[in-house]
Amino acid sequence: MRNKLPKNKQIILFDGVCNLCDTAVQFIIKQDKKDVFRFVALQSDLGLEILQHIGIDQTKIDSIILYKPGIAYFYKAAAAIEIARELGGIFTLSAVFKIIPEKVSNCIYDYIAKNRYHWFGKKESCMIPTPELKNKFLNS
Repeated sequence: MRNKLPKNKQIILFDGVCNLCDTAVQFIIKQDKKDVFRFVALQSDLGLEILQHIGIDQTKIDSIILYKPGIAYFYKAAAAIEIARELGGIFTLSAVFKIIPEKVSNCIYDYIAKNRYHWFGKKESCMIPTPELKNKFLNS
């Protein structure tokens, strides 16, 4: 699997059919001035392979995951905070949310995740990136 992942990039695993997640991915791409991130849908073969590699049961996860190959992974609120920190600039202020106990921030995250399809809708299939964005997304 390591051969499939680009060197020196952080991998964001996201729900490929969630409209909220799609909006978040588009936002991250626009703000990723240092070209730090690559994206993989949780539902894809590579997404499932990464989940297995880092030891996360795919039937129990419906969260965004930030995977730093060979270093660490973050999920739920910790992933969102770490992604914002990596974007730099004004987004580094998101580190202030680390003072909120993880249990509380994940509870808020879980509430939003549980309702995301109801509030924001769901696609029939994963997003197909435009040719300009294709290099940001990893395939299996």
